[in-house]
Amino acid sequence: MEARQAGIETVYQNLALSPALSIADNLFLGREIRRKGPLGSLFRMLDRGAMEKIAREKLSELGLMTIQNIGQAVETLSGGQRQGVAVARAAAFGSKVVIMDEPTAALGVKESRRVLELIQDVKRRGMPIVLISHNMPHVFEVADRIHIHRLGRRLTVIDPKEYSMSDAVALMTGAMRPKEAA
Repeated sequence: MEARQAGIETVYQNLALSPALSIADNLFLGREIRRKGPLGSLFRMLDRGAMEKIAREKLSELGLMTIQNIGQAVETLSGGQRQGVAVARAAAFGSKVVIMDEPTAALGVKESRRVLELIQDVKRRGMPIVLISHNMPHVFEVADRIHIHRLGRRLTVIDPKEYSMSDAVALMTGAMRPKEAA
């Protein structure tokens, strides 16, 4: 909760979605909108209409309105659509930074492509993204800079326009030292 209050949202590798809940419910998980008046305050009833309206807007902003029914259960979605819901949830609510842990690890080629496009869309909106991934082609495609870690510590920071993927892998594996890379 402290991270969320600080504006940091995370998209986990396992997505952290509730499969039986609707798309709108998953978007608002932990930040549900309650009805006004005693129905919301005393009986804690949710304002589903408001949540669905905002969910549609947020998904539309990210180009994810290929989903026909915002009330459908997340378990009925493809892997890429589920990832889209997780990304939309992270990017939708005034976040300052989005951390993505292996967002394409369990996806096929087509679904991975859509997630990379989503990352670029979120980035274009000016929101910083921390992408944690072992998929070097994906990292080099979307990153402005790459923090190379080795044995649990940051070794160096490289510019993907100035270094090759081979150099990045050599740094990670210890085959090259940061001073030798170029």
